[in-house]
Amino acid sequence: MFIDEVVVTATAGDGGRGCVSFRREKFEPMGGPNGGDGGAGGNVVVMADHDINNLNAYRFRPKWKANRGEHGRGSNGYGKAGEDVILRVAPGTVIISEETGKVVAELLENEESVVLLKGGNGGWGNTHFKSSVTQAPKRANPGQLGETGKFRLVLKTLADVGLVGFPNAGKSSLIGLITKAHPKCAAYPFTTLHPQVGVIEFEQDYKRLVMADVPGLIPGASENKGLGHRFLKHIERCRILLIIIDMEGTDGRDPCEDYLQLLEELRLYDPLLLDKPRLIIPNKMDGENAEDNLKRLRSLNLGGILPISCLTEEGIADLKEQLYLRVTPLEEV
Repeated sequence: MFIDEVVVTATAGDGGRGCVSFRREKFEPMGGPNGGDGGAGGNVVVMADHDINNLNAYRFRPKWKANRGEHGRGSNGYGKAGEDVILRVAPGTVIISEETGKVVAELLENEESVVLLKGGNGGWGNTHFKSSVTQAPKRANPGQLGETGKFRLVLKTLADVGLVGFPNAGKSSLIGLITKAHPKCAAYPFTTLHPQVGVIEFEQDYKRLVMADVPGLIPGASENKGLGHRFLKHIERCRILLIIIDMEGTDGRDPCEDYLQLLEELRLYDPLLLDKPRLIIPNKMDGENAEDNLKRLRSLNLGGILPISCLTEEGIADLKEQLYLRVTPLEEV
C-alpha cells in the first residue's frame, strides 16, 4: 500500500517543575534556597529521509508525543531536557496545518528538518525567587505545557521523469521495462492504483534517473474526478513529462483527442505544468491502426515524438538515450 497523505496529531513535551529545596549542611542549618530548574520538554521535529518514499508509517500511528522534561532537584540540580520525537518522512513532503489550512513547511532535501512544535520551558526552582526581603522562598514555577497541533502530511513525489496518460496506455509496462520497478500490469483500466517509482540506470557516468508512474487519469481529473488531485500532485516536481498515448485506439479512443485532452487536464490543474519539457510517447506501435494514427498525431506539429512498443520493445533503447540527453542538462540548472 502506498500512502501519500495522512493526518497526524502531535504534542511536544511539557517542561519539568522547578524544585523547592534548601541547603542543609553541617554548621549551616539555615542555608539558602538551592532548588534547580525543570528541564525543557522535547520538540516535535519532522525530518526528510531519502530512504523513505511513502507515509505508510503514519497510517496506523497518527498520534505522536515528545517526552516531558525532568523536574528540578535539590542542590541546584537541573532537570534533563525531554527527548525530541522525530517524524521521518519522504523528501517532497508538504506539512499543512489542519487548523489554518496553511502550509507550515516543505521538505525537499535529505535530512532537511523543521521544528513543528516546541516543548514547554522548564519551571524555575526557588533559587530564582530569593531576594533581600524573601530569604527562604518556598515558591517554584511549574513547567510550561508543550505545543500541540494537528497536521496533514502530503507527499508530492520527487522524480526526474513523470509518466502521464489515460488508463491502459502502457505506463506500467514502460516503467517496468526501463526501471527496476515491478508494477502490476494487465489489459484492463486502473491496474495502477498508487504512484509507482522506479530508477533508470545508465552506464554513462553511472547516472541514475527517477521515474514516477502516475495512475491513469480520466476526463475531469483536474476537478478531482477519479482521485485526480491525489495523482496529479505527483508530477508537479518532475523535470520532464512523458505523455504516453495508446496508438491502438483501444475502446474506440482517438489518440489525437487523448493527447489534447491530457494537456487540457494538466492545464486546468496547474497551468505551470505545460511549461515543463515534455516528450510524446506513442505506444503500442505494433497495433494494426498505429501507423495511421501516428501520421495524424505528427500532423498536429506537437514537437518531440518518439514511437515505441512495450510489447516488442521497439524504441525503448532510444527512449532511454533521449531521457539521458534531455534530463541531465536540466539537473544543472
